[in-house]
Amino acid sequence: MKETPLARRPLVSPLDAHLGYWLRFVSNHVSHAFSRRIAAHGVTVAEWVVLRALFDAGAVMPSILAERLGMTRGAITRLADRLVAKTLIVRTAGADDLRTQTLALTEAGHALVPVLSSLADANDAEFFGSIDPATHATIAAAMKAIVRRKGLRSVPVD
Repeated sequence: MKETPLARRPLVSPLDAHLGYWLRFVSNHVSHAFSRRIAAHGVTVAEWVVLRALFDAGAVMPSILAERLGMTRGAITRLADRLVAKTLIVRTAGADDLRTQTLALTEAGHALVPVLSSLADANDAEFFGSIDPATHATIAAAMKAIVRRKGLRSVPVD
């Protein structure tokens, strides 16, 4: 019996046999829905991440914010430029060294964060609200364990 080229092909697992496939599938839909929700308020997911971080941090140097979020300084600068243009944050030069800057929320930015946070909560409830609390906790614990084990640092922004 002659062997055909098909018979020599290695076994290939189905695309949907991988947990990463399902994580990405759900993640894409969760992220897209959230992006649509906050777009109505004129911000992107990446901008939301910066606004939320500044809400807790107060005035902070861009380099420190970049470190906390696992982003490059360039990315923080670009996001800050957009948020300054939208009057949601203010960039202030240091009193002793004009090269030193801090970023902080404006009044409008401070008022917007709770609104966006409620949209994040609603988005989470839409996708995960039907999961029983024990399963929810198990999934969250598993994801956090992977983050710790792999040393993942950059905050998801897209």
